[in-house]
Amino acid sequence: MSNLWDLSHIQPRTDSVLDGDTIPAMFWNAVARRGDQRWLREKKLGIWHGWSWTQVGEAVSEIGGGLASLGFAPGDTASILSNTVVEWVLTDIAVLCGGGISNGIYPTDAPSQVQYLCEDSRTSVLFVEDEEQLDKVLEVREQLPRLRKIVVFDMKGLRDLQEPDVISLEALRQLGRDYNAAHPDALRQRAAACKPEDVAILVYTSGTTGKPKGAMHTHGGLTYTVRGYNTLIARNETDEGMCFLPLCHIAERMGGEYFSLYTGARLNFVENPDTVPENVREIAPTVFTGVPRVWEKFYSAVMIALKESTRLQQAVYAWGIGVGGRIAERVMAGQPVPAGLKAQFMLARWLALDNVRKLIGIHRARFLVTGAAPISPELVKWYLSLGVPMLEVWGMTETCGASTGVPVARIKPGSIGPAADFNQIRLDPATGEIQVKGRNVFAGYLNLPDKTAETFTEDGWLRTGDVGTVDEDGFYRITDRMKDIIITAGGKNVTPSELENELKFSPYITDAVVIGDQRPYLTAIIMIDQENVEKYAQDHDVPFSNYASLTRAAEVQALIQEVIDSVNTKFARVEQIKKFFLLDTQLTAEDEELTPTMKLKRQLVQKKYAPQIEAMYR
Repeated sequence: MSNLWDLSHIQPRTDSVLDGDTIPAMFWNAVARRGDQRWLREKKLGIWHGWSWTQVGEAVSEIGGGLASLGFAPGDTASILSNTVVEWVLTDIAVLCGGGISNGIYPTDAPSQVQYLCEDSRTSVLFVEDEEQLDKVLEVREQLPRLRKIVVFDMKGLRDLQEPDVISLEALRQLGRDYNAAHPDALRQRAAACKPEDVAILVYTSGTTGKPKGAMHTHGGLTYTVRGYNTLIARNETDEGMCFLPLCHIAERMGGEYFSLYTGARLNFVENPDTVPENVREIAPTVFTGVPRVWEKFYSAVMIALKESTRLQQAVYAWGIGVGGRIAERVMAGQPVPAGLKAQFMLARWLALDNVRKLIGIHRARFLVTGAAPISPELVKWYLSLGVPMLEVWGMTETCGASTGVPVARIKPGSIGPAADFNQIRLDPATGEIQVKGRNVFAGYLNLPDKTAETFTEDGWLRTGDVGTVDEDGFYRITDRMKDIIITAGGKNVTPSELENELKFSPYITDAVVIGDQRPYLTAIIMIDQENVEKYAQDHDVPFSNYASLTRAAEVQALIQEVIDSVNTKFARVEQIKKFFLLDTQLTAEDEELTPTMKLKRQLVQKKYAPQIEAMYR
């Protein structure tokens, strides 16, 4: 178990763990070295099943051979339309080992989006998870002349399907077994022919301001960056990780799949997005990467459970988290922890804090990593007070994921840390924009040379669009997106993310968008946490019939007003939120208002809910 005052067990490594300057080379070296060690783990029908490196290698060989038998050539593109499952990793690596380009498509995308992404990437083979995803493709099949084959992971409900272009993954593997028997060295030759400068993967941006753009990453960039990750926070073959974020997002692709491939850390797959809390407790990961939405949900669950506990339990927790908080303050200040305080903390863990950690599933965690969106500094302090360091990283699709990271020996909540050793970072002196340079930076946008050129400065630095500051220790802090900074009618500059993070710290608020550009005062669009607000309503006899009626209940409106009033006390008068409205539609990942990482799309919601916004300014 991790101790706040002993951080030596999570120091970064600077040596190379695994050879290889392409993903295929790195993968086959891992298979040869690790053999029968378990790598992947999945839960099916209530039972956990493991995959050894050798078994993964066999599956990759068969899928790769099957692709070759279909005429899939080096340089061709294959796309994967699926939730985060083991088969995603198997097919991704097989495509790369065959010299192909691998592209991921979000399982929440509509048929028209699937069509666009397949057209833009020139996809010739498309892997889909199940009948639901297959239906999307068949709806637009006639508009995709380049698409030669559709491969289905799960054939449930499709046994009688009569589509010549559709086969099962198992059928593809059988084709691969036959092909490999006739051409025993073909796949290895293809893997060996891959060069570091070859494009390996496409990662499409969310497309909140137009069509999604396909960011191209090379084999050399991926392997260089994944080695760099280990200089931020080291993992090893004894670690248990968890794979649950979308694998077509750069965070899980790099921080989950490829980082695990490099370090040998075991990768556990959740059953589905709804079972994440339960699966976390089962897996008890030793390293855990998540987005702020995940950490906020865990915190909310603890706060709600605490309200239902006895007064004695509440008092013990309050004392224990207070002790943890005092240690956290010393750790953050770089001060030693007195022996007496250490003893109190051990008692606090035994009485209360270990139970909280077990409730979440982080009782074995050496550290937590958060990224992909800003997080409340108070939330970072809370996890640190439990005895689990939370380290914030920052990056983007174009930087191949993490580009900065908070070092474990110097945690500064609210900071994204110094530049990682594997790239350079600077601030534009005129705008304060953060700019990045390094081998981790992408090779450009597919089919969009003009957009690629716009993204770089004249001297070759990547324009990130994030505005920030840097302190005397070299620690960067994101103040906001350049395009999101609010300038009120009175000329006051406001960074909405600071207010939004404070609001999301409440267990009753899932997300918020602060409005006020060229306006006389600030307002907010708020998405409530359905589960927690429903429970509040039930506990306080608030009548409601559905989600919409819940958001309109006077008691719920008053509850959110209390949260806003509390947050407002932390800000100057001109920065305070004067009015708000609650979204009365229960949003899911399939709704256009949300990004794949479940964040509200600022520009889209401002446009879609313009009438409600205008009503707050009348």
